[in-house]
Amino acid sequence: MNSFSLKNSISNALYFIGSMLVLIGLWQLVTILTKNEIPGPVATWQVFMELMSEPFYDRGPNDKGIGNQLVSSLIRVFSGFGAGSIVAIPLGLLMGSSKTGMKLLNPIVQILRPVSPLAWFPLGLLAFKAAEGATIFIIMITSLWPTLINTAFGVASIPDDHKNVGKAFGFSTWKYITKIMLPYSIPHIITGLRLSIGVAWMVIVAGEMLSGGVGIGFFVWDSWNALSLERILVAILIIGTVGLLLDKGFNALQNAFSYNQK
Repeated sequence: MNSFSLKNSISNALYFIGSMLVLIGLWQLVTILTKNEIPGPVATWQVFMELMSEPFYDRGPNDKGIGNQLVSSLIRVFSGFGAGSIVAIPLGLLMGSSKTGMKLLNPIVQILRPVSPLAWFPLGLLAFKAAEGATIFIIMITSLWPTLINTAFGVASIPDDHKNVGKAFGFSTWKYITKIMLPYSIPHIITGLRLSIGVAWMVIVAGEMLSGGVGIGFFVWDSWNALSLERILVAILIIGTVGLLLDKGFNALQNAFSYNQK
């Protein structure tokens, strides 16, 4: 690691620490202003340590450790996100490469994209006859749009020079897709995936509140019923931290592909 990279890493770490201190300060201020109705950082930390003392215990369907809750949510998120990506990427390639495809599919996308995940849940229950399937369905249907739109944009923005190279060398459709279309548009696809995983992680909380059972969203709802605001705040911090890590992971992937294309 050269001196510039080291200085940059130290600077980023210091900014992150400063950001966390600002957050804790604002949090403590809210606690003071609400006369401790909103638990402060110290009380929440104590509950966090209690939960982390045995994160993977399992004492029945509605009594599982915070680690089990988080793992269940991540499995659902990646299942729905993966299914959505399988649908979104081919459709995005079609829309970006074909004016007819864009004109036919874009109105459908614009109608369905703004629909709330809560509105999709009853249809998921009807289709899958189970809350588990319905939760994965609403994650899939609400998270696929950023990937689809970014994929379509990436393909549509391929320069004419690139297309002419394919024509000049007589590329087949498959060779054009693998040698020109995908390599050029993959940074846009990864940007869409990065946005989609964020949407999926937000939707999981609402989905699990409706479906019940096990998961970080159910943990929030169960903590509310138990009137434990500290547990709710712990869950919020865990949700935020996992969301940050997921975003950083996809950002690193995006930077890697962008660097390779230079």
